[in-house]
Amino acid sequence: INALQQLYYDPDMDKKNVAQKWLTQAQASPQAWHFCWALLRTDKVPEIQFFGASTLHAKISRHWSDLPPGQLDSLRSQLIAQVGQFASGPKMVLTRLCVALASLVLHVLPETWPTAVPDLLRAFQTGESVTEAGGQAQCLALLELLAVLPEELQSSSIPASRRSQLRSALAVDWSSVCSLLQQLLQRPDAPSPVRERVLRCVSSWLTLDIALKDSEGLLESCFALLKESELFDTAVETIVSIISQPDCQRFADSLLKVVPQVLGLQEQLKKAVQDGDMETSHGICRIAVALGETHCRTLLEQVDHWQGFQALVSMIMSCTGTPGHYPVDETSSSLTLTFWYTLQDDITSLDAERQTLYLQIYRPVYFQLVDVLLQKACFPRDEDYAAWSADDKEQFRTYRVDISDTLMYVYELLGPELLRNLYDKLGSLLTDTTHPSSWQDIEALLFGFQSIAETVDVSYSDVIPGLIGLIPLITANNVQLAETIMFTIGSLAEWLADHSLMLASVLPVVLHGLSNPDLSVACVSALKRICRECRHDLHLHANDIMAVSQAVLVKDIHKSPQCMWIMQALGFLLLALPRDEILGKLLSLVTPHIQQLEKLANEPPSSANKLPIVHILGLLSNLFSTFDLNKQSERLEVMRPVQTQPHNDNPVVVVLQQAFPLIQTIVSKWLNEPEVVEAVCAVFEKSLKTLLRDFAPLVTQLCELIGQMFGAYPQASALDLTRQVLRRKADLYLSDHLDIKAVFYCGEHHTVYSMICSLDAPEQTELISHCEDIPAVREVLQEDGKLLLQTLLEAIGGQSPRSLAEHFAEVLFSVSRNCPSMLSVWLREALLPPGFPSSHLTTEHKEHFCQQILREQVSKRRMKDIVKEFALLSRGLQGTEYAANY
Repeated sequence: INALQQLYYDPDMDKKNVAQKWLTQAQASPQAWHFCWALLRTDKVPEIQFFGASTLHAKISRHWSDLPPGQLDSLRSQLIAQVGQFASGPKMVLTRLCVALASLVLHVLPETWPTAVPDLLRAFQTGESVTEAGGQAQCLALLELLAVLPEELQSSSIPASRRSQLRSALAVDWSSVCSLLQQLLQRPDAPSPVRERVLRCVSSWLTLDIALKDSEGLLESCFALLKESELFDTAVETIVSIISQPDCQRFADSLLKVVPQVLGLQEQLKKAVQDGDMETSHGICRIAVALGETHCRTLLEQVDHWQGFQALVSMIMSCTGTPGHYPVDETSSSLTLTFWYTLQDDITSLDAERQTLYLQIYRPVYFQLVDVLLQKACFPRDEDYAAWSADDKEQFRTYRVDISDTLMYVYELLGPELLRNLYDKLGSLLTDTTHPSSWQDIEALLFGFQSIAETVDVSYSDVIPGLIGLIPLITANNVQLAETIMFTIGSLAEWLADHSLMLASVLPVVLHGLSNPDLSVACVSALKRICRECRHDLHLHANDIMAVSQAVLVKDIHKSPQCMWIMQALGFLLLALPRDEILGKLLSLVTPHIQQLEKLANEPPSSANKLPIVHILGLLSNLFSTFDLNKQSERLEVMRPVQTQPHNDNPVVVVLQQAFPLIQTIVSKWLNEPEVVEAVCAVFEKSLKTLLRDFAPLVTQLCELIGQMFGAYPQASALDLTRQVLRRKADLYLSDHLDIKAVFYCGEHHTVYSMICSLDAPEQTELISHCEDIPAVREVLQEDGKLLLQTLLEAIGGQSPRSLAEHFAEVLFSVSRNCPSMLSVWLREALLPPGFPSSHLTTEHKEHFCQQILREQVSKRRMKDIVKEFALLSRGLQGTEYAANY
């Protein structure tokens, strides 16, 4: 008692922890079978009674074998009596006692106590009316016990075979439990708490895979409760649980009986929508969708009952088209979207005869669905939308994305006729002068086009030229409409690449919008896609694109990410120009930014100028990432098979050579700032990937820069750049300006701090692979290879997470393949000291590891297994369950 009072009431956390530890030990002791009853006496406070009930559950569930012989009957009787005694509360004690009794039942069912469930039903049915206090309390206690019985089975650590046996044993008693539950639901005088507990009990027993045919009457009673507002939510949950059981598909006759019950909710649904009762309409919609989505295939196969299923589909369509805007006015329509995927998939997977039948029925339904979805995708009036919260707007945006995905999927069923349908409606809206259309209706139709064109090949559609012709007619006096126009143009970029004459119609629209910061993402995205897909046909438009883009970049109209996209777009564009024009255009583009960078570089480092420096370097790296002159040459060779000359005057190289002194100044001043160093490295990484062999003139200067970085403050981005260069340019190793030893030690340093081992292991393996053909590498390895090996062994032996073992194995594999003689000496010398790299390793373990490593020069996978095994041995985990899952 004193320990419990200390645990619950003492403010000292240390004393609480001591009490907790002592009580846990007490619960595990044999004496707990006896003192738990004393803690449950009526003169104890609820907290102490709860601990007594928890102790009972702990003993029964975890220490069942400790039960003294011959005490089972007494334990069972006392537990039943205690449940009855606490039927009126406290609730937390009653629930814990019920869980304890449920655990007891699971231990003795069905061998020792085969009639457990019927016996418990009789024990708690006292004959008192559920309307009386005593009778209601006993009834609620019984329902609590019945509810926790399957839950305890689900949560207990029971072997699968035993769990299956218990599930079958309990399922046998479902008929008697179901009868009791149905009686209670149908009693008009049963209090709401009793009926609500009944519904919870039903949901719990459904986890035992109860067949739908054995619950038909109970399901019907649940439908009746939907008319009672205080039970509506619980009844919905129960009905959805019952009809969502996949096993229900085996009972088609029972499913067919459910359909009319769901259809019978339509009047209640209609009234809820009219009254703005979102909870009721949402609940009924959940029921209809659960039936349709879970059992769509089964109901389709009942061809003789196609009209009933069609009525259910119509009901779900009405849920999809619930009036109002999601999520402010309604929340039901989003629930239905996956049903339309399911219906489409199930129809198209039927045999040819039934597929033909259902397509005749449901193609018109899907055209109706498109109209409904576009209506739901409409923006509200401007004044209403302005009043929405940020969260509502984000939910609406996500909802439109879901609608977009649905439209794209529906196109697979309806085909080009869907685009024709949308085009005709858009044309009517734009040309009907008698009935001016709202921008919301126009935007929704464009949204439909964009949704389909974004992922579907529309090359063969005959309406796209007409759509391109309509776009300039749209007065985009609203941000949302203008954004959708831009996204639509962007989605048609691939089509425009094959119909370049149409670029003149839409490109001015994009360029005009580029100066509007509110259209930043949509407009810049459209420009980038056009420049990427149509770059070979943009020569006539290049000056306009360059002029507008340069203007918006100088004026800082867009945020940094969109500025990066613009530079990527201009990289694609420059490739379309004649070779003799590229350098001039490139210099005119980058010179203002380099001048600004020079000004910033001459200022003392501060937080105020760090971001602008990173931004400008980012502009350069993004420009170089798409300016791929080599790929352009490959295309020209395919189109005109002539020998191309090496790019001795690659424009990017010219720019980088001019900017190199400036970049070196920046590095020297900002060497301790990872963001700046990362931005510098990105410039060379991006250009290296596109320049390839043209990068050669920059090797010497880059070696000096890398040496500067490594000599002062090694960083992950510098290591990554080194790896990229090592992989692409062997010239780097031959440079007198690169300190190979510095590179080696940086990799080794970061092996110790293995958080970035994923970066440096490839670099080390690349370095090691040249130990035979590059004297400088061989010299460094001969001098310091043993130190590298010791560092690796320390990391494998416990100084780094085991998840990195594969990276270390790659380095060892490279050493084994390229320097086997040196490895043999290093390995045995490094492992000689006792307790290195772990006290768990014996001499035999180390010798076996040496033999395996030295023998393995073929299979990298085998090397990784060897290293993993050694890592487990070093940590003392070999043979444990943890190691088995590793």
